[in-house]
Amino acid sequence: MIRRWNGVQVTGETDMNSGSVFVGASEVITTPLENALDPGSFTPRLLHLLSNALVWRESRLLRQAFNLGTNDWRVISALALRPGSTSTDISEFVAMNKAIVSKSVNTLIVRELIVSADGKRGSRHLYLTRAGADMHDAMKPLSLQGQEIVLADLSDAEVDQLNDLLTRLLKKTPELSSATDSPADLDGS
Repeated sequence: MIRRWNGVQVTGETDMNSGSVFVGASEVITTPLENALDPGSFTPRLLHLLSNALVWRESRLLRQAFNLGTNDWRVISALALRPGSTSTDISEFVAMNKAIVSKSVNTLIVRELIVSADGKRGSRHLYLTRAGADMHDAMKPLSLQGQEIVLADLSDAEVDQLNDLLTRLLKKTPELSSATDSPADLDGS
């Protein structure tokens, strides 16, 4: 149904008596679009929702237990695997903005959980202290609990298959940042 209300073309149903005012729009769509993405099968949305749920849980628990957040945990975890990494190395390894990594690095240095050593051409190589290694060991179970929750209904074979599929998807991510498509190249379908 298309009609006009206060000079605005309205497509679909709306409660005209609710006092709603449509400002600056020549047409308002009040029903779902037929070509809208299916939220149950759009993989980026599903991955985003799962990631957000895991990160929110982890962040809340880490703040409560250690007064550190998920970004701090990611830096500690990266240094547990790659001692001597620079902030740039960590940023690339955990796919975080370098400014966020630097903020976490500064927090962790102040807390004496990591130290920096001067390297070639002014680079700063980062290492866990004993307190940092102990913090890693204390934080790790909280992170693993989230994984256990979401994987609880999967068999070991399904977990292996899921990890294999996710690894294959991750190998495609360089194509996302190097894509030459511009919005003008997209046909909207």
